[in-house]
Formats: sequence, structure tokens, C-alpha cells
Amino acid sequence: MIGIYSVVAYSDAQRTREIGIRMAVGAGRKQILAMILGEGSRLILVGIAVGIAGTLALSQLMAGLLYSVSPNDPMTLVLVSAVVAAAAVVATCIPSLRATRVNSTVCFEI
Repeated sequence: MIGIYSVVAYSDAQRTREIGIRMAVGAGRKQILAMILGEGSRLILVGIAVGIAGTLALSQLMAGLLYSVSPNDPMTLVLVSAVVAAAAVVATCIPSLRATRVNSTVCFEI
């Protein structure tokens, strides 16, 4: 969660001028929030897809370490994915809300 927050916060900090310009030409806070949350959501979905693919590929190696759960238990994969997605969305919301408070007049100072 800290890693996702850090990456999104750094990305938003790098794009402060862009966000300020978007707000200056008429983008509302909801549009900025939707833009940043959409980008974060795409990263979350890609991460979950890669994680599930890796889990399915390496599950047979881990089969001896699992007790009372099959290596490819769909319920476990769904629940873990949901928890990771929820944590990632919370981690993405914090910098997204901060980005909506960018002062567009400050972005044009040299």
C-alpha cells in the first residue's frame, strides 16, 4: 500500500503543472479525480492480473507448503485480489484528492 501511494504521489507531483493547466482551462475537480483514479485503477488491474498469472504458474511449487487449501483455490484468489484492490484504491485516493487542490495560478509562475 505504501509503495502504490508513493508511486501515485510521485507521479502526481511530477504532473502538477499539467493538472494546474487542465484546471485553468476548465477541468473540474471531479474530472481531475477521475483521471488520476482511472490511471491508478489501470495499474491496479494490471498488477492483479500479473499476480494471478504468477500465482497460477508457481502454485505447484508451493503445493507442499499449503494446508487445507488447494494451490489453485478460486475463492482464495478472489478474496486476496479484492483485499489488494481495496488497499490499492485507498492508496490511490489520497494523492488523487491532493491533486484536486492544485492552485492553477501557481503553475504559471516562472
